[in-house]
Amino acid sequence: MRHTNQTFTSDTPTRETSEELSDQGLKAEARQRAKQQPLFKRIVSTLRGEQKPFQEMIINAESFERRVVQLSDGILDKFEVERVDEQRMVGSIFKGEIQNLDLGLKAAFVDIGQSKNAFLHYWDITPAAVAPFEYDLSKAPLSRDKISAREIEKRYPAGTEIVVQVTKSQIGSKGPRTSTQLVLPGRFLVLRPYSDQSGISGKVEDRKERQRLKQILNELAIPEGMGVILRTAGIGKKAQLFIRDLELLLDKWEEIHQEIQQLKAPALVYQEPNLIERTIRDFLIDDIDRILIDNKDGYEFMFKAIARIAPRSKNKITHFKETIPIFERFNIERQIERTYHRRVPLPSGGQIVIQETEALVAIDVNTGSHKIETKSREDYILRCNIEAAQEAARQIRLRNIGGLIIIDFIDMRSRKERKVVYDVMCDAMTEDKAKNNILSISPLGILQMTRQRQRESFASRLYRACPSCQGSGMVKTVRTVGLDVQRRLAHGIRRLRMEENRSDLQLSVHLHPTVLEQLQGEDAALLDQLEQYYAVGLSFIPEPSYPVEIFHIFDPETNRELL
Repeated sequence: MRHTNQTFTSDTPTRETSEELSDQGLKAEARQRAKQQPLFKRIVSTLRGEQKPFQEMIINAESFERRVVQLSDGILDKFEVERVDEQRMVGSIFKGEIQNLDLGLKAAFVDIGQSKNAFLHYWDITPAAVAPFEYDLSKAPLSRDKISAREIEKRYPAGTEIVVQVTKSQIGSKGPRTSTQLVLPGRFLVLRPYSDQSGISGKVEDRKERQRLKQILNELAIPEGMGVILRTAGIGKKAQLFIRDLELLLDKWEEIHQEIQQLKAPALVYQEPNLIERTIRDFLIDDIDRILIDNKDGYEFMFKAIARIAPRSKNKITHFKETIPIFERFNIERQIERTYHRRVPLPSGGQIVIQETEALVAIDVNTGSHKIETKSREDYILRCNIEAAQEAARQIRLRNIGGLIIIDFIDMRSRKERKVVYDVMCDAMTEDKAKNNILSISPLGILQMTRQRQRESFASRLYRACPSCQGSGMVKTVRTVGLDVQRRLAHGIRRLRMEENRSDLQLSVHLHPTVLEQLQGEDAALLDQLEQYYAVGLSFIPEPSYPVEIFHIFDPETNRELL
């Protein structure tokens, strides 16, 4: 069963620009928009004493790309982008064929019809996924017991068909990571068709609420051999909603199972919904006050879908019709651009510096140019570190940074202060849907953490390394490049005289105009000495299109470049 791929024609308005606002200005505008909410909702919020930020979801749905952001009091809080022509891998289910098994890695490599075979660790293999073709929904499933590595190689040799779900998309040269522990997320439940283990999300901490959800879980008619996880979205929700959600998930699984039975490996049997459809699912889970979309077809699709499953929420959706582009209207474009800056300012005057490497991501916290009085130094450092923890968590989420992350906070002498900053970091990361593990801050002010990496970071998807600096962020000075030109000339001339015994040499140098100014200015005497010493004629040709560091030296007689 291939998921319906909704496409929307673009009706994005002609481009205008809005005035760039500070964070305070963005929050002030958001508060004005919050006042436009229905009177009943504002009264209820006031009576409950709620001081929650105004949450908006803004969707830019174009014919070639879809972008979704979540604003919290006007400030960019979440960002997701999807190209229309790219395949949605994470969450998709494939019927594959085992190509080979590696006992050393304890892993199988599975052909799922992609350019790279999928990686499947032995501990992710369940018998039900290896032989689902004998699996009858109306009968008790096959055993879910784990099997040893040796037994896997004997029972499931190369050529065995298997059902897998992608948990991490292909990153660089590594193929996708997969598992046979299938999960199908719904609004309030996650269905686990190949596991009979059920439970409640660990993020539900209230003891009374966990007890209530446990009672609902015990009353659900879960098919034998399957399991469910109750999501945090179910907090405070009635039992009927869980029952309905389970019915929808079981219907979806039955369709998937039929595809598994009918299709020949390798084949895609279920694709994760596109960004618009996922937004509907998440919108109904997250506490969103308003959602705006700039595409008429997309608006109608979302309105009908939400009206069908959550009628009370349909009035939160609005079709954005202004002439200014929607991301410009809410100053989102500029906020996205700021997201990928290496340095991110903090309200107190400090800053964090983010550096991505192949092995890890380093985040350095410093006071910037802020002058600190001796008496208030410790208070300022604590405030700066707290702001850095909150901003670092936001940037990690926005940039979709994964793997090992090191944060170097400003040194704090007090263990109590380090605990305060650690708690702020943990609290800020609870909003992140990706799994993470955070270690305590060391006496040196170092915090180590890991974050689940499902896809490439947004920076690697939207940007490439600068061809001039190769991603280092540094280029040679004009003076240094000028010396490199002279060094290359001297070496090339000596080689020509030795190898080809040529006496009359005429060389042409193609280089950036600023480097030429350096050579004809401060270095003019050095060039004259070079020409006289080697008895060579030099001509210089400015090339404005060249990067500063690039230059080429040609021998006109042979039309060859001196390397």
